[in-house]
Amino acid sequence: MILIVDDTPENLISLKKVLERHNFEVDTASSGEEALKKVLRNEYVLIILDVQMPGMDGFEVAEAISGYSKARETAILFLSAVNTELKFITKGYSSGGLDYITKPVDMGVLLLKVKTFYRIYEQSRKLIEIQKALLDEIEFRKKAERKKDEFISIASHELKTPLTSVKGYVQLLGRSIEKGDTEMVKKHLVKAQLQLDKLNDLIADLLDISKIESGKLKFNKKQFNLDQVVDNVIEVMHQANPEFHIARNGRVPMEIYGDEMRIEQVIINFLTNAIKYSPGTNNIQVNVQVLDNMLYLGVRDFGIGIDPELQKNVFEKFYRVEETAIHFQGLGIGLYISAEIINRHGGEVGVKSELGQGSEFYFTLPLDVIPEVE
Repeated sequence: MILIVDDTPENLISLKKVLERHNFEVDTASSGEEALKKVLRNEYVLIILDVQMPGMDGFEVAEAISGYSKARETAILFLSAVNTELKFITKGYSSGGLDYITKPVDMGVLLLKVKTFYRIYEQSRKLIEIQKALLDEIEFRKKAERKKDEFISIASHELKTPLTSVKGYVQLLGRSIEKGDTEMVKKHLVKAQLQLDKLNDLIADLLDISKIESGKLKFNKKQFNLDQVVDNVIEVMHQANPEFHIARNGRVPMEIYGDEMRIEQVIINFLTNAIKYSPGTNNIQVNVQVLDNMLYLGVRDFGIGIDPELQKNVFEKFYRVEETAIHFQGLGIGLYISAEIINRHGGEVGVKSELGQGSEFYFTLPLDVIPEVE
């Protein structure tokens, strides 16, 4: 928008009409004081400012405008029929003006200057947008680099822990074998196997991340019975965590189309997290329902919960809630992998949580999917 400031009504009207005929949006002010009030309320690309005005003259108005951070970059074009000497033109530039036109105004010249200012404004705005995008990209890359470094550190620690444990149990096994203590050998073997299973899960997650990044995460989709998958997972998780009571609510009355192994992986991840982040509790709920041709499966715990501000980040790659990261092990990639799997099935993941009240991690899947032709 252009603001024309002139104490002569005829000048305001004639300039306004000419500029509006050329599709410029125009506002007017008949004094310096009125102009300053409008500059505080509105944003202008260009201010056409008469020098000779009662009260505040054009130079004073320009100096005042240059003090407003909001309008500091606004272009000012001075108009004057009297002060055409070099010293006045110089004062116009020093007051913040970018150009100076003498009256009577040549409308052709004025239009050329206005169009030039608009072109410069557009180019400047685009440069600012490009600069902001570059700064955002740099900040994003810095953040990603920090996350990657943190992940590498965590991954090294997480992989080293079961390896160290296995090494210790192997040494104990050797001693027990030498003593002929069969019972102790069995105990050490069970514990070593548990650590190897942890190591295998960590490596599998790392491989999945690599496949996702390279676009090589494969899916073997077919019709399968989700109820059977859920029942099997609950049974296995209960055997591994007998202190937890895992209750199931609801069933799926039809087969669903998808990768059975990958959907099972998501359910296991949700249940594992529910157990991990529920110290001092022993109840987990698996809630299943079908609504409007959509499957909903949620895993509800009654543990520590998640701050509302942090919930939107939990499915990001390498994200770990800082308050819990120091107390609970993990790479921070299980939920990211789960989200990728569900997204690739055309579904969505989410979480409902309150601090101290627990969380329900869930996914939805469309049930009207047409099987892919081999």
